[in-house]
Amino acid sequence: MSMYVNCSIAEAKNLSDFKGVFILGEQRDGKIQAVTFELLTWGRGIADDLGCELACVLLGDEIENMDEVILRGADKVFFIQDPIFKNFLTQPYSNAITRLVNEEKPEVIIAGATTTGRTVMPLVAAKTNTGLTADCTELTVDPDTKLLLQTRPAIGGNIMATIKTPDTRPQMATVRPRSAKQSPVDTSRTGQIIVKNYAGATTMTVEKFLEFIIDTTQAVSIEEADIIIAGGKGMKNAAGFKLIEELAELMGAAVGATRDAVELGWSTYPHQVGLSGKTVSPKLIIAAGIAGKIQFLAGMQTSDVIVAINKDPEAQIFKVADFGIVGDVFEVMPMLIETVKKIKASA
Repeated sequence: MSMYVNCSIAEAKNLSDFKGVFILGEQRDGKIQAVTFELLTWGRGIADDLGCELACVLLGDEIENMDEVILRGADKVFFIQDPIFKNFLTQPYSNAITRLVNEEKPEVIIAGATTTGRTVMPLVAAKTNTGLTADCTELTVDPDTKLLLQTRPAIGGNIMATIKTPDTRPQMATVRPRSAKQSPVDTSRTGQIIVKNYAGATTMTVEKFLEFIIDTTQAVSIEEADIIIAGGKGMKNAAGFKLIEELAELMGAAVGATRDAVELGWSTYPHQVGLSGKTVSPKLIIAAGIAGKIQFLAGMQTSDVIVAINKDPEAQIFKVADFGIVGDVFEVMPMLIETVKKIKASA
């Protein structure tokens, strides 16, 4: 089910003044994060549809290999440079981005639905008096109106809402990490790196960065994992779900779960894949006992290789799977586990 929503702000703006697409890149310890390259995929497609330039905005002190952003699709890089931007701080980041937006007037701004994007984008939207659609799974351009169509799950993932911002600019959205592949490197591309120095009030803040604490609750994060073993309601109970965990441990994989499996208490929310959980894009995902509801499929359909195990040959999961095994998971999974054990033993 889907619906359309118009998002408009009362203040009138001269929309013709706004041109170009911005993506908000991210860095940590001077290294550009993978979400930046995923955003370049979204941004390049939108910029091409609008017939305009794509710019990447990066904030930091010293950042390595900024040229790679251009090789992966950007026409320009706006590097807002100051020691205060070495680590993410809400106030100086939002001040600097707002100042750049007011100077350059982009038509569209896209950020990742990460801690950074989810924190700073609402502030920038408020400061520029425009709308923001958060946690999108799809971004397209209306061929007739040239408006950005921002699609996101609503009402617990039971419907997909497509939102437009017709009356104000920029059109702003955050998009789920792993919802697009990283843009490829094209060594023939050229572009421009523009350094911005915003001293004074822009960088003033009462905030202080103390430390970055790594999440150690998962041995392998499902968002970063190359291999995911995922289980659904078809695993029957918590004891059955242990087969998922056993195969994942043997393969050095992350454990994934459907919303049903999490709500039944067989797994925990950090492992939930889907519209109401995490969006993943591993090299391999094995989906066992999963029917393939749209909520789950939307969270993993960009995976490189999808293997599905289900006793129902008409299950939706087989429509997106690269390889399908029609069979009882309680017969197939033990066979897989024993096969992996033998391979590891022989190695």
